[in-house]
Amino acid sequence: MNVYELAQERLKLIFETFDNIYLSFSGGKDSGVLLNLVLDYMRRNGITRKIGLFHIDYEIQYLQTLDYVEKTLRDNADLLDVYRVCVPFKVQTCTSMHQQYWRPWEEGKEDIWVRKMPEGCLTWKDFPFYNTDMWDYEFQQRFAAWIHQKNNAKRTCCIIGIRTQESLNRWRCIYNNPHRFLGKRWIRQWPGGKICNAYPIYDWLTADVWTANGKFGWTYNHLYDLLYMAGVPIESQRVASPFISQAIPSLHLYQAIDPYTWGKMVGRVNGVNCAAIYGKTSALGWQNVKLPKGLTWEKYMYFLLSTLPEDTRRNYLEKLSVSVRFWRDKGGVLADDTISKLQDSGIPVQVEEKSNYKTTKKPVRMDYLDDISIPEFSQIPSYKRICICILKNDHACKYMGFAPNKLEKTRRKKIMEKYKSLLGTKGKKDKKDKEASPKGVKSKEGKKNKEPKAKKKSKNGKL
Repeated sequence: MNVYELAQERLKLIFETFDNIYLSFSGGKDSGVLLNLVLDYMRRNGITRKIGLFHIDYEIQYLQTLDYVEKTLRDNADLLDVYRVCVPFKVQTCTSMHQQYWRPWEEGKEDIWVRKMPEGCLTWKDFPFYNTDMWDYEFQQRFAAWIHQKNNAKRTCCIIGIRTQESLNRWRCIYNNPHRFLGKRWIRQWPGGKICNAYPIYDWLTADVWTANGKFGWTYNHLYDLLYMAGVPIESQRVASPFISQAIPSLHLYQAIDPYTWGKMVGRVNGVNCAAIYGKTSALGWQNVKLPKGLTWEKYMYFLLSTLPEDTRRNYLEKLSVSVRFWRDKGGVLADDTISKLQDSGIPVQVEEKSNYKTTKKPVRMDYLDDISIPEFSQIPSYKRICICILKNDHACKYMGFAPNKLEKTRRKKIMEKYKSLLGTKGKKDKKDKEASPKGVKSKEGKKNKEPKAKKKSKNGKL
């Protein structure tokens, strides 16, 4: 079967298994083609019950995306129960060295909102679980439990349009899924088994998305036409929050594609204009980052830290100290070839034979390096990589591959315990949930830093 036929089988399983279904819709190409797949499947099979459509409105977005979202909601009102969310939760920004986040639709700042709040949207007052410390990703998790309870559902499924081709993290989300529902790698079940996330198009390629839109005449976001005209390669075209690290190199496109929105953005979020000007240069950690003469990368790191506000500086130093202790006391796992290159370079390393991770790689204890010129640079702890994080305004140090810190893990654990309490599943599972769970699966916190297995090419054909 090709990927379209496989998606049809997956949708069949979803509609037969779950009584409460909603789809996460951003307005991008992946969630757009997934929504068209679902609506087409429902109409061909005479399914008249509505599904939920969960759309987070981040206030700042291309006008073409807003037009596409409005048209989609309007044209499919017969099958969609719309939850358009306009909530001032925290949203990550990498445009500023002073701010780690900004808040869309923040109260008290209505005079600088990029646009008016859309009619019929849901605000923070509609969600009893909302609090001002909440990030957007936390809100999405809490929303799932909220809609499960609201609809008095037996089983809830959130359909999400992610594809493994897009990033390694998305590939790991699917293939390293330890909580498979009915043994399916493309369905991840939450604790208790009553709520699941499903990824029916995880094996689609970008070419499959556009082939489907053309073959079936589906509507899509015409922003992609403008991005193509602007010279953005098809594989690099994304609709996402404009202030995350991955979006900084393309932030300048707002000036040409949507100048009206751009004019509002400059006064809305700190550092936007600077990020647009220097977003694709070494000034913000892109391309070839050069070390100033007379400095080591460690000294350069401390110089960069000295230019930052106290809270921002402390954030980087805390993450650095945790990483230094990890590599010195516990060690990170590296391949034999990488270990040999370190030893050939005269770098002192202590290689252990056993690792707590499920991997053939060996744990290596070592001190932070200033810099190293090997292809595996991104796997080795170095002060140069920290400097790049600072230049990128990467407050979470994702470039370094940092895992959530203790505070973030504690907050996540409390949230998951709250879910169990809300769903009435704490300390117990019904018989069906046990049957649906593969034997031997454990759902302990803190087991997230496993090395991924070797990536395999999909055997599924294209459309």
